Amino acid sequence: MFAKARAWANAHPRLAAWIGLSIGMVIILLIASNGAGLQVGNLVFLVAATVGVAGLCVWIIGWEDGADAEEPAPAAKPKKS
Repeated sequence: MFAKARAWANAHPRLAAWIGLSIGMVIILLIASNGAGLQVGNLVFLVAATVGVAGLCVWIIGWEDGADAEEPAPAAKPKKS
């Protein structure tokens, strides 16, 4: 079971990071909002917003990965005089 999950996470690293970060952030949200008197609709909105923020975090962190993956520009050829 773990081998399949690990292979999937290696094939889709950003999606796996989004899922993992979302789970952690939602757990922290639920612990922090315990006893705050939130209605169900408010809690659902906060969970959805938290998952969205986790996705944005993974996307922004992924900007650095994209810079490394780009090939360097070819060197300019010297002009013949």
